[in-house]
Amino acid sequence: MAILIDSETKTIVQNITGTQGSFHTKLMLNYGTRIVAGVTPGKGGLQVEGIPVYDTVNGALNEHEADASIIFVPAPAAKDAVLEAIGGGLKLLVIITEGVPMKDAMEFLWEAKRCSAQIIGPNTPGVITPSECKLGIMPSHVFKKGKVGVVSRSGTLTYEVSAGLTQSGLGESTCLGLGGDALVGLTFVEALEMFKN
Repeated sequence: MAILIDSETKTIVQNITGTQGSFHTKLMLNYGTRIVAGVTPGKGGLQVEGIPVYDTVNGALNEHEADASIIFVPAPAAKDAVLEAIGGGLKLLVIITEGVPMKDAMEFLWEAKRCSAQIIGPNTPGVITPSECKLGIMPSHVFKKGKVGVVSRSGTLTYEVSAGLTQSGLGESTCLGLGGDALVGLTFVEALEMFKN
């Protein structure tokens, strides 16, 4: 019953060398997420938590197969990072960045739709399929594998509802935050259709 990500999802972290990118890379790896590469312009050749860093998404994709990208790039540069990931052929983008300019969001959401790429966010806590994969900043200890899907615009409410489901013994199949910015990618209706199918 899981949607979007599972134990086989291979991921690139954009701005992996930044404070948030490196911190959450470690937590995602500890959770079992398959991070294959990181991208930070000008930092190619470094490693973060043993993950190789490249200057560009295409540079990473030339060396590694990937399905998704999680983006920690600051808002003024987020559009370029998203377009670079879409241009590289990645089909799932999780945009943690908040406060992306609306004009920029309109541009990359249109491009994602044109290229059949799925965007979660911007300003999302991410998506988690418990016991399999976490692409985001959510506290993993509140989630437990189960059968209930959770979709929310609020990160905090996602955690609270999931904690209640976990404590009741039901658990979750996949939990995702759609994002708190004015314009976001995946909608409630689309997410519910994914769960239904």
